[in-house]
Amino acid sequence: MMKMKTGSSPTSVSGGGGSSGNEWEYRPGGMVVQRRTDQNSELPRVIRVRVKYASVYHEININSQSTFGELKKMLSDQVGLHHEDMKVLYKDKERDSKMFLDLCGVKDRSKLVVKEDPISQEKRLLEKRKNAAVEKASKSISDISLEVDRLAGQVSAFETVINKGGKVEEKSLVNLIELLMNQLLRLDAIMGDGDVKLKRKMQVQRVQKYVEALDVLKVKNSAKKVEMINKSVRHKPKTQTQFKQRDLLSFVDEEEEEEPRNSNASSSGGTPGIGTNKWEMFDSASAAKAAETVKPVPPRYKWEFFD
Repeated sequence: MMKMKTGSSPTSVSGGGGSSGNEWEYRPGGMVVQRRTDQNSELPRVIRVRVKYASVYHEININSQSTFGELKKMLSDQVGLHHEDMKVLYKDKERDSKMFLDLCGVKDRSKLVVKEDPISQEKRLLEKRKNAAVEKASKSISDISLEVDRLAGQVSAFETVINKGGKVEEKSLVNLIELLMNQLLRLDAIMGDGDVKLKRKMQVQRVQKYVEALDVLKVKNSAKKVEMINKSVRHKPKTQTQFKQRDLLSFVDEEEEEEPRNSNASSSGGTPGIGTNKWEMFDSASAAKAAETVKPVPPRYKWEFFD
């Protein structure tokens, strides 16, 4: 037995007959140190904890340096709750999911209690609905973006034709503008914040730019149509107008020739305004003779006689 010179040194070491609050051991070189225990060891170890939910106990093997959140995830399958809907109590205190088991004093065979957290469950459902709405809005914006890309190709085609001096039917331009305005209405119906709001704004600006471009093309197309009409009027042949003037002159000459003829006829015929018609007179005797000459026509029907 080795004796220590200082009074504060332990009176016994491991292997002796006495006992003290701490155990000591020899180290190489004759140094006496306190014996290490599992609690002071830095190596993590697996512990078994008992978790009570309702009236059922569950035993879980888990690392001592794990968090309560990891414990909740391990209990989720056995308990039947979502890990975000649980709250874990240790020594009648609720423990946060980010806290570590060993730092809170959880040891082997420790007892914990799990309860359902209605507030957390409600928050999770609200967050789930919000995420679903954001996902739906993002999908709608993606669909609108694809439709706008398709319409943008038609806008580029019309712009190429009009800029090269061609002509496009005005009805086609109007229909394309209406389709783009329908996409604007769909974008106005989408509500969202953050990334969804930014994407919606970008698509609205894009559609407005195409509508303005179509308005400019519509004006150019109308101006070219008027110009073509003016050119056709300028190069129209004048033969029709000449024929009309010639016909009008001949008609006036014929009227002038007919007027002296009518005047000569009226002067040579005596008093004007008296007709030269000859009326035939019939008396009653001639009418009676005409009636006698008319013979009755026998009937053409064949009659059958019965006894």
